[in-house]
Amino acid sequence: MTDIIDSYVSGISDAPLLGDTIGRCLDQAAARWGDREALVSPSHGVRWTWKEFAGHVDALAAGFLALGLEPGARIGVWSLNRPEWTLTQFAAAKAGLILVTINPAYRLSELEFALAKVGCAAIVTATAFKTSNYMEMLNTLLPELAESQPGALQAQRLPQLRAVIQIGGPKSPGTIAFEDVSKMGGARHREQLAELSKTLQFDDAVNIQFTSGTTGSPKGVTLTHHNILNNGYFVGRAMRLTEEDRICIPVPLYHCFGMVMGNLASVTLGATMVYPGEGFDPLATLQTIEQEKCTALYGVPTMFIAELDHPEFARFNLKSLRTGIMAGAPCPIEVMKRVNNEMNMGEVTIAYGMTETSPVSFQSSTDDPLERRVSTVGRIHPHVEVKVVDLEGRVVPRGTRGELCTRGYSVMLGYWDEAEKTADVLDAQGWMHTGDIAIIDAEGYCNIVGRIKDMVIRGGENLYPREIEEFLYRHPKIQDVQIFGVADDRYGEELCAWIRTRPGETLTADDVRAFCQGQIAHNKIPRYVEFVDEFPMTVTGKIQKFLMREAVEAKLGLKAAKTA
Repeated sequence: MTDIIDSYVSGISDAPLLGDTIGRCLDQAAARWGDREALVSPSHGVRWTWKEFAGHVDALAAGFLALGLEPGARIGVWSLNRPEWTLTQFAAAKAGLILVTINPAYRLSELEFALAKVGCAAIVTATAFKTSNYMEMLNTLLPELAESQPGALQAQRLPQLRAVIQIGGPKSPGTIAFEDVSKMGGARHREQLAELSKTLQFDDAVNIQFTSGTTGSPKGVTLTHHNILNNGYFVGRAMRLTEEDRICIPVPLYHCFGMVMGNLASVTLGATMVYPGEGFDPLATLQTIEQEKCTALYGVPTMFIAELDHPEFARFNLKSLRTGIMAGAPCPIEVMKRVNNEMNMGEVTIAYGMTETSPVSFQSSTDDPLERRVSTVGRIHPHVEVKVVDLEGRVVPRGTRGELCTRGYSVMLGYWDEAEKTADVLDAQGWMHTGDIAIIDAEGYCNIVGRIKDMVIRGGENLYPREIEEFLYRHPKIQDVQIFGVADDRYGEELCAWIRTRPGETLTADDVRAFCQGQIAHNKIPRYVEFVDEFPMTVTGKIQKFLMREAVEAKLGLKAAKTA
């Protein structure tokens, strides 16, 4: 018997995994909590009970079948947080479709790539929000849309796309109004839906979420009912959620944080989904918590900071709050203390994971000491295994840093149509190699200490330098470019670009940003742009981004928010 404990942990639970599809789980919710509120969205005038919500979902699912969408077909959703998004999420699952969640910040090249990559047959889209005119972008991408029969689109650039379903108005030519889809399904489609309920399997794919890698183009993480339904369930259990709880969800639905940890935690435990608005607004969030008596609040640290620092913060009664989740970026100690004391969230939890693992694999519990909740990401989730390995793939002892690997029900099926890239991260034994450097201590608490690759986490959003570099390489005056993260006291990290221009060419930082505008999401546009003659390299020619980071931080005096 050895005294050295390996850094392998597995999650034990008295609760078994759920063996249901999302559709069947919704039916059970409607039967169990029928008259309780399921979804509340004050800005849209929506307040549905579980029975009403399930009824709307069934009508929309029948409409999807009437449109000719067959089980396994991909349906995109491109919108901010609104009730139609959630109806689409559940109706797609009921109809056996695979929901493709598209970042509302995407611009033309990103949208085209995502729709083409997975061959979407339909897209549910918002009309516009702030600076994003979704219908305008779709019409640019699909010039045939305006002249086409609704639901019978034949587009040169996206040959598999047949239907554009539009939320809100004014209605664009060639589209189908969202509210009309629910009226399309007849008795035959309802029967088909009932049959599907019996034949759909919980291991079927139900969701594709795009995540970028260091290899450039975004990859479609393919997740099953089993993956995300169970993850939502166990995330909710970690907060001790019941049908008495009301979750304020200001985090985006297109991301696992909103759609899994929010919506699916609710449907499995009977809690109410409360949307404070389409995009994040600290004032609307505070108002909604007070008016709706929310008991849980979700957010990345920057959201909590914006709420706490709002000039009107003190006038709100947040006594109904108890728990919630802070995730997506390291949590500053002072912020955690203020959330505990000033927002009444004594049982707030920290969560860690990645899209490829549905997403959560570690979460603190409601009664973990504060020090543990700010210095670690908690302990292993139920029914999940984790090990920390060295460069040779051998398990290291507790307290030693290495790469975090995860295995269990939560691991994705793979990257859509990317067998080689899947094999790069998912080994023959079923372990997902996260690329994160972690330490697991003697009590099983995990601390994420770095990233093997150069991913940048800006305000809870994962940004991938290679993807942005590949876009900037298209600029005729740019010879070489390196993107890396530098410390930022608001977002944790900000993007910096080091650029070598072609001989004889001149560029300004504003020129570079203008080139990005409207082509890539605003949060991928570098905040700092510097022009250099060379990059620091190793003898073997590998770029040393950490030296670039240090140079920029020293020159500009940049510091990150103080964390544990």
